[in-house]
Amino acid sequence: MPVDHSGRRAALRRSMEANDLESLLVTDLLNIRYLTGFTGSNAALIVSIHDSPGREDNTVVCTDGRYVTQVADQVPDLRAVIDRASASYLLGGELAPRNASIGFESHVVTVDQHRAWTSLDSALNLVRSPGLVEDLRMVKDEHEVALLRDACRAADDAFAVLVERGSIAAGRTELEVARELESLMIEHGADGISFETIVAAGPNSAVPHHRPTSAVLATGDFVKFDFGALVGGYHSDMTRTLVIGAPQDWQKDLYALVLQSQTAGRDALAPGVSTASVDAASRSVIEEAGYGEFFLHGLGHGVGLEIHEAPGIARTSTGTLLSGAAVTVEPGVYFSGRGGVRIEDTLIVRDGGPELLTMTSKELTLV
Repeated sequence: MPVDHSGRRAALRRSMEANDLESLLVTDLLNIRYLTGFTGSNAALIVSIHDSPGREDNTVVCTDGRYVTQVADQVPDLRAVIDRASASYLLGGELAPRNASIGFESHVVTVDQHRAWTSLDSALNLVRSPGLVEDLRMVKDEHEVALLRDACRAADDAFAVLVERGSIAAGRTELEVARELESLMIEHGADGISFETIVAAGPNSAVPHHRPTSAVLATGDFVKFDFGALVGGYHSDMTRTLVIGAPQDWQKDLYALVLQSQTAGRDALAPGVSTASVDAASRSVIEEAGYGEFFLHGLGHGVGLEIHEAPGIARTSTGTLLSGAAVTVEPGVYFSGRGGVRIEDTLIVRDGGPELLTMTSKELTLV
């Protein structure tokens, strides 16, 4: 499925026009990748509002000599220039308009970078313009959704093998199980892992972002897995909580509560719905059961080229969901020193109900 980078830049120009910008200097590498397809480690891009698809003479990408061949292959539809100091080169020459508004990504630019740019020419009018590309990235096109499906499938398939071969067993360490799962994700089509895999057993399952250690899994433990696969630059994210052996009543009750909360959050996903209300729909289930103080984090987040990106879904978040947004829903309840449960899916917000991408069963699995 071809990627319409030119269409993405056209959408950005509409946003630039709404913000009275003549040009936008893009320096965040993931945003450059989104707009052009370039994946090198050094680049800057200047986008002109006066260009249009098929006629982009004033929109230019700059990188250094290591990437001469790569930029020609990955960005055949834009003019490329070569200079190590990519952003400064674009601003210091004829490519940047003088006495006109040039936006820059102030949320990723350092103070020293800004000082260096403003010293290039007193006629440069640099305007803080945070988040313009990230706003576009919130809504995934079908190419992006296909990559997210592939990433979720790689994680689903790997986890299924881990369970089926009996690798989640008393006597193994969290680290051993985590590294095996990471290897299985790559075997099942992942380019890499989305983030360091969380395997948290027993009392460690009550730590929301526990890092796996040499702690040994034991019969009766909750074992919490938070993991994801990376495919084509796009991340999946899923959490499942299992029990080794027969669960105790408190474990069954806690799991059922979190599953009910997670279902409520998933059911609340719809275009135009406020992100805070989605959090509230899930959180209220746990609060009404008397465990609100043990739900220690927001309900979810956007996912795509970054593992955590807009939109955030939390009690304090603002804004509304857009059709095509990729988000997680991941309520959890954590009893310090005893154990905890989190259940997480990755979904696409759709009219008529969300599309579920993480297909691993959410029934309480006993191993």
